[in-house]
Amino acid sequence: MRNKQRTVRCQISGKDLPLDDAIPVDLIRDALIETLREANPNLDVKGYVSKEALNQARIKHAQEMAKHELDDLVGLKQEVAESLIRQEAITKNIDREFDSKATRGEKIADKVAAFGGSWTFIIIFGVILFTWMGVNTTVIISKPFDPFPYIFLNLVLSCLAAIQAPVIMMSQNRQESKDRMRSENDFKTNLKAELEIQHINEKIDKLINDQWKHLLEIQEMQMEMIEELTKSKGP
Repeated sequence: MRNKQRTVRCQISGKDLPLDDAIPVDLIRDALIETLREANPNLDVKGYVSKEALNQARIKHAQEMAKHELDDLVGLKQEVAESLIRQEAITKNIDREFDSKATRGEKIADKVAAFGGSWTFIIIFGVILFTWMGVNTTVIISKPFDPFPYIFLNLVLSCLAAIQAPVIMMSQNRQESKDRMRSENDFKTNLKAELEIQHINEKIDKLINDQWKHLLEIQEMQMEMIEELTKSKGP
């Protein structure tokens, strides 16, 4: 009962309201906190805001995200329109452009990831493992350097996995960026094609209208000729 009777002050509206109608600021996601700070720059993370103010912040944040996406789309359309005016080709070789900007470390990561995901690596690694275990198991060596259960081999494998995993992740992140750039280029290409098709359709419509005008004019001329012939054959 005491919690229901307790009231807190909303940092946005400045009104006192029941605790059940308020949300602690430290429980709100960071993106919404930035939106709330626009209304109250001195927002205290230990304070409260009303549910109504939080909902308004959510709506505003969603509108800002939608506006941002719309601005990006308008920018892409503007770029395509400018390329149409300049009669420039908008299609690019994404692989060549992306690889030209890659650093030496990124190129090494791509090569390591490509080699680590090949049958060559699997075969070589398998031969090394079985050779290692065979040499340290048979009686060829009286004092094997890594006897069963191959503790040193486990250490080498753990180190290899610890190094290989982040390298592969680096290569995957680069591939994701390349795919994003390729998708954007495809969007621009498709948009330009759509605009050109619309432009062609407008030209075709104008051509059809001109043809109808010419046909109508020809028909009127024929009617005039028929009327003249009729008058010339009169009584």
